[in-house]
Amino acid sequence: MLVANRRHRRLGPSAFVGREGTVGKWKGQVVTGGSGNVADLAAAAARDRADEPALIDTATGVTFTWREVDRSVTATAQRIQKAGVEPGDRVAVRFPASAAFAVSFFAVLRAGGIAVPLNPYEPASASLTSLADSGARVLLTDSSSARSFRAAGVAVLEPVFDDAGDAKGDVAGLTPSARGGEDVAALLYTSGTTGPARGVMLSHRALLANVEQLRSLTPSPVEPGDRVFLAVPFHHVYGLGPGLLAVTAAAATAVLAPRFEVRSALSDCLHHQVTVVLGVPAMYVEMVTRPADELGKCLSTVRLLVSGAAPLRPKVLADIRAATGLPVYEGYGFTEAAPVVTSTLVTGYAKPGSVGRPLPGVEIRLVDDEERCGPVPADPDEPGDSFDADGCTGLVAVRGPNLFSGYWPDGTHGPDEDGWFRTEDVGYLDVDGDLHLVDRVSDLVIVNGFNVYPREVEEVIAQLPQVAEVAVIGVLDRRSGEAVKAVVVPAAGAGLSEQQVIEHCESRLAGYKVPRFVEFADELPQSAMGKVRRVDLRGQDGVSEDGDHA
Repeated sequence: MLVANRRHRRLGPSAFVGREGTVGKWKGQVVTGGSGNVADLAAAAARDRADEPALIDTATGVTFTWREVDRSVTATAQRIQKAGVEPGDRVAVRFPASAAFAVSFFAVLRAGGIAVPLNPYEPASASLTSLADSGARVLLTDSSSARSFRAAGVAVLEPVFDDAGDAKGDVAGLTPSARGGEDVAALLYTSGTTGPARGVMLSHRALLANVEQLRSLTPSPVEPGDRVFLAVPFHHVYGLGPGLLAVTAAAATAVLAPRFEVRSALSDCLHHQVTVVLGVPAMYVEMVTRPADELGKCLSTVRLLVSGAAPLRPKVLADIRAATGLPVYEGYGFTEAAPVVTSTLVTGYAKPGSVGRPLPGVEIRLVDDEERCGPVPADPDEPGDSFDADGCTGLVAVRGPNLFSGYWPDGTHGPDEDGWFRTEDVGYLDVDGDLHLVDRVSDLVIVNGFNVYPREVEEVIAQLPQVAEVAVIGVLDRRSGEAVKAVVVPAAGAGLSEQQVIEHCESRLAGYKVPRFVEFADELPQSAMGKVRRVDLRGQDGVSEDGDHA
């Protein structure tokens, strides 16, 4: 989308969009998260659908029923308590999306601990930093990784799998945990795309509230009969909450893949008759590189495609729909919200460029630095190149029972006394009341005092058929303060020049938004969730003595 020349809904100083302003279909109950323990989800699934398939681990070829999962959770919780873990102790979990992660995560909570999911693909040294910061006493990981951590003095355990139906999962040896509700359930470290990673304290209440918010939609994103393909890492809150926890709450079936590889993923979807795909943009971009008939065949049993973590290009959305007949529903969230805040599932229709409306029980409002909502300043030399004067663009603030309890270790910088948490995401509401995200405020480029949102420039450049990927950043410039730079990954075999990119932008953007510099690259630095790490690109840039980019 182009963020310019759109009409937006005006919001007053205290205006918000919340439950009352949502026209999507939902059941209307109050969403609180309650006082329970997240591990109770596995126990409930075992009670209601004991012999139904719970976890299909594509890496090992093993399928576990919900009874087997619950018994394995209890057996592993016993092992954790025997290792000396007391209520409230941090226990790290370092596995890819797998049955091992699921059992370990629930076991930590059933034992009364606080789970600290770690990235299994990062070097052990990086995980040791998070272990030290969290004060985790025990780590659950596989035997191939154990040696590095034991050498650093970390106690390492492996989960216990009860796939034979024997008595290893007997609750008699487990001291029941009284933790739940406002007690911290998980400590998730943010990706650190704009700075050092921080531990986000998510309570049992917050995690359960977001699961309940998602399930209160009609139809629910995950129903008991669904088979949900999950290749999103579980150490990330998107894979954990809308993925693992949502599947467990519905007692559905998770088809687990430790990594996403497009051909094996499509094969898994076909073989296991997947009905829901939880994805990120990079996954759908890879899918549309496959022939349309293959894509349609492999996703023939799918009823719902969901995407999060970053925006999807309209062309990818169109190509997916053409091949499968299905829209891709997009949403918005962040770790501190456990994580989902808005979704196009609320209205029931996918709108390219929009992340939809708030989930039941969630409120959002747009504010500026003075807690008011105002339009983006216009360039007096470009009167047609600004947000509409009646529009409202500001930082997204969120309130709801799914919000976190502050940052580790002392709970600072959490929601304010009125329950609002202000993000660094800039957004606006269209005439339908749907949220559109413009950019992160930290990514804003200020040229001669005028705001340039990188996403707007990126979407213009992405219109060129020779462009596979693009990222826009600001670089220091002695004349204008900052200048716009585009880093472009050309499509395979495409010929593209710097001048072509600049001329294309000049015909579609105000002069101050046109890149002064265009660099070509083989790839863009990305996080584990497929987000472009602009901070890495900015770190490579400097400024020359004459004011030009160096």
